[in-house]
This record gives sequence, C-alpha cells and structure tokens, in this order.
Amino acid sequence: MELDLILNELSLQKPASNEEIARQWMSCLIRTIKAIKAQGVKVNLRTKYDFHTTILAPNYPLRRWLNDKEVDQVERQFIKTLATKTPFSTDVTNLEIQNIEKNAGLSEFWYQGEQAIGLGIAHILDTIAVSLFSEERWNCSRLQLGFRRIDENENGEVIDEIVEVIHASCSNHVQEHVDWIQKGIRTGVLDGLDLWNRREELFSSLEFCNDVYKQMQSLGSGNPMLRQVLKRLFELDESCKNWTEGGFNMENLPCKVSPESDSRLKQFKKELTFKCPDGKERIFSLHVRMTPGAWRLHFSVELGPAKIIIGYIGPKIQ
Repeated sequence: MELDLILNELSLQKPASNEEIARQWMSCLIRTIKAIKAQGVKVNLRTKYDFHTTILAPNYPLRRWLNDKEVDQVERQFIKTLATKTPFSTDVTNLEIQNIEKNAGLSEFWYQGEQAIGLGIAHILDTIAVSLFSEERWNCSRLQLGFRRIDENENGEVIDEIVEVIHASCSNHVQEHVDWIQKGIRTGVLDGLDLWNRREELFSSLEFCNDVYKQMQSLGSGNPMLRQVLKRLFELDESCKNWTEGGFNMENLPCKVSPESDSRLKQFKKELTFKCPDGKERIFSLHVRMTPGAWRLHFSVELGPAKIIIGYIGPKIQ
C-alpha cells in the first residue's frame, strides 16, 4: 500500500531559535515517518513547496541540515531518499484540490484562525497529516478543522462545518493510528472498478443499484474523490452494524445527511429514481456530500435495520 503523507505547512512557520532545536525537530519528524513506514506502507511526502527550501532556524535551511556533519548520516540519507511531491496537487487530477491550493476555490479549511491548506488536503485525501513538533499545538493525534464552503443549494449561503484530520508529529501519535493504517492495507482499493468488484467483501451491510457501476468507472486511481467515496461508504456500512431495530438514526453518521428539498424532488423525480437489487424502483432523497466540490452519495434506508441501498454516487444531479 502506498500512502501520501501531507506536510502541515503551518508547523514550518516559526523556525527554531537555534540549530540544535532544529535538529531535534527533524529527528522527531523522521521517527514519525519511519513509524508509519514500519506498518508496511510505502510513503510519499506531499508539500506545499520544495521541502528542501524549508528554513529550520536562522541561516539554517534544510539544505544546510542535509550537509550538517553534526546530523546523523542515516537521518540525512533518509530525507535525501524520501519521495517528495510538490506542490500538493502534483499528480492530483481533481481541479477542486488545485483550486484550494491556489486559494481560488469555493472551499477553505482553517485551523485556529489560520488557513490550513495542507491539513485540508489531508482531509480531502483521507490520509495522515504530519507536522514538525515546532509548537505544543501539534502534540495531538487528531486535529479539528473549520471547513467553510459556499452551498450551491442555498443561493450562495456560506456554510461552516467542523471536520477531523488524522495527524502525527511524533511516533507515539502513529501508534494511535495503527488500526486505521492496517485497515487501509486490508481494504486498499485501486480504483472505482476495483471498488465495485469488491463491494460485497468491503461493505457487507450495503446494497448497490446497478447504475452505481457506471458511476464508479469514472474514478481512477489518481482521483482524490475515490478516497472520499470510500470514506462515506465505510461510514454508512459501520452505522448499519449498530442499527438493529427501529428507524435509522442519522445522528450516528459522522457526516451530515440531508434530504432533497420538495422542489428538487418534484423537478428531478425521474433522475432521483433508481432500480434497486430487489427489482423495485425507489426515489433516493437522502444524501451525503463529499468535499470539496458538488459530489453526492444518495442512499435509501427503506429495507430497514442493518441494510442500506446505495443508489447514486457522482456529481450533484442537475
């Protein structure tokens, strides 16, 4: 399994006061990345800009660190051979991510009052954000981000949400994510077609309408929306395991569930109606969003406890 780690650029804003502290920061970052690799994954480090230009301390950029004889040679060699991708959007085909990086999109992520581009990318790609342990605020295994977007359903209304990012700035944090990493290894999906072919294996509590097959074919291995689709499907599948009686409790999902408005149900009744595996046609009003952009996952809970039907996954139905 290959895992893209996203470097939190906010952790690079304040250089260390001296070279010794900078060396400690780099040693901690290396131990963190090695702890992730030790779980059996190949890692790449995505950065906002050329990582080697990072200023670690006054007059002490990373390039000097790489040639510093006081730094362990094994550590220097590790960074030299670490695969890095810059900018964040390298090899990423989804234009929404590129828009966020250029600060020109309709979605923005914030952490403690500062725009957090890297942390936002980590949320979108459903991967791990890593930080230099430059401030105490990075001493946590998960971060809560503010996510602001313009809701195309509400005449441009600004919507604020809170989203969570998996994070590590030391090897101890990685230990808290071992189960998450191992699950990713077991359930790693190559592309949308692979997801479809393995749907029964991965999502035992979900049924899929045949139309979803065509929709999944558009999700290539480099499409970050694939990670968002997987995340939402796993969330729905997990919620089913705890649904043993009564109606489905939307509050059990970590994401917001919305029904279509009466006006959209009337206007797009045909487009929102899908033939289900049992042969019945149902209107799929309930849906969850995938960020950023205007993708939707429509589902039905009509089959009753412990079973959800997936009717549509794709751009907002227009």
